[in-house]
Amino acid sequence: MNRLEQESSLGALSGAVEERASAAERDDIVARMWRKDHTVWKPSPAEISDRLGWLDVVDAMRDRVVDLIAFRNGVLTAGFTHALLLGMGGSSLAPEVMRRVLGVGPEGIDLRVLDTTHPGAIRAAERSLDLDHTLFIVASKSGGTIETLSHLAYFWEKVGRGERFVAITDPGSPLEELARARGFRAVFANPPDIGGRYSALSLFGLVPAALLGASFEDLLGAATEAAGAAHAPVSKGENQAAWLGAVMGEAAARGRDKLTLVLSPEASSFGAWVEQLIAESTGKQGLGILPVTGEDLGPASVYGDDRLFVTLGEIGDLADLAAAGHPIVRLDANGPLRLGREFYRWEFATAFAGYVLGINPFDQPNVAEAKQATGDILKEGTQSDDDRADVAGVLNSVGAGDYVALLAFVEPSAANVRALHRARMRIRDRFRVATTVGFGPRYLHSTGQLHKGGPDSGVFIQVTDDIPPDDLDVPGAPYTFGRLIEAQALGDFRSLRARGRRVARATLSELDAAL
Repeated sequence: MNRLEQESSLGALSGAVEERASAAERDDIVARMWRKDHTVWKPSPAEISDRLGWLDVVDAMRDRVVDLIAFRNGVLTAGFTHALLLGMGGSSLAPEVMRRVLGVGPEGIDLRVLDTTHPGAIRAAERSLDLDHTLFIVASKSGGTIETLSHLAYFWEKVGRGERFVAITDPGSPLEELARARGFRAVFANPPDIGGRYSALSLFGLVPAALLGASFEDLLGAATEAAGAAHAPVSKGENQAAWLGAVMGEAAARGRDKLTLVLSPEASSFGAWVEQLIAESTGKQGLGILPVTGEDLGPASVYGDDRLFVTLGEIGDLADLAAAGHPIVRLDANGPLRLGREFYRWEFATAFAGYVLGINPFDQPNVAEAKQATGDILKEGTQSDDDRADVAGVLNSVGAGDYVALLAFVEPSAANVRALHRARMRIRDRFRVATTVGFGPRYLHSTGQLHKGGPDSGVFIQVTDDIPPDDLDVPGAPYTFGRLIEAQALGDFRSLRARGRRVARATLSELDAAL
């Protein structure tokens, strides 16, 4: 028995996890994962064999440390004081976590992330920075992400000097070609066999880490330890990552598919990264694990029997939840949060949970639906839609085992964050269901896959606002940022409706009135 098993309280779930561990050892699952055997998940290698580079990326990245430090030193010498990362999903979430958890080292520069198309947020980011001393990091695996390329177009028009820009992308992508043609300060070609949500320990995470002045010895050292431990058979009690994956998968298979993260203040920002990793990896074939992050911890009476609680860091006593029969996993809380270990542990656990559920955890078959709908709306030149459902009516459909997702296409300001949080907590306590909050279009690269490909247990409320009068043009495009985010909201609304999901649209004031 490993320490996680000793300190966790799985209750009725224990037997299923033990059986899964034995089956995994019998079928040599862990060793086959390390051999990059696609049949662990599916008979076909499609979008599996070319997505397993994350398993041994840490060794490859150690060879890049000298170059990354030299790059950072050059940035410091050039007089940059800030970096603005332009990216979405897997390209932005790990850097944001690193900035919030690690802070800015004595040999680093401050880093901010822009992952919204809301014109108010773009204007706020611009006004908060001294553009003459800001380095722009353009991060996109495909090199064709509409949000990121729109951000690039906007700031290129403002600055227009290649030495002020850096690109992180896959080899041969349109972004790499553009970056070289414009003479970017640096172009980092990431290993192409790593999917975006598994890229935290690749160049997508380590270039921003270098700029922050993070310790590569700490970051990669912790990841190396986690990778070493992930070689052990799950039933031997040493492979905590595989054991966590077994718990996640078996809990979901038995109806406890709302993985509720209870995080210490230090680890609070880590939830957004875990959310994308788990939701996009498991939400398909009508199955899925819903990560719930950011809810206030409540008494047992506000939770249904569909929860699995996972704690990370020093948190309060959960004895009342355990006594009520909720399974609880307690992750290490000894010392400061070690990001390298957690990135690797959760990546391996999620891949293992995919094996348990019988799904491919490396594809995202439904993400393109909202993108296509957005493109169609932009081509149509219309942003209106008559399908504005009644929020109260949709909420009245909420039942046991459901979850309510607030999809906010509004500026991610502190005031809006607080208002949305108040709304979600009222919904949770009233209906005793899990709640999530996602800012659009960010969530489209994250939980959007689970919303469409996962179980039909979601109730979705889009929260929208009007295009501000000081809208911003997207240089070279026939639309503004305001029109773009409006089209993205409407595109996702139509995609959800096309799948028969329960969805409504409202302003913040309308949502408040409905509650």
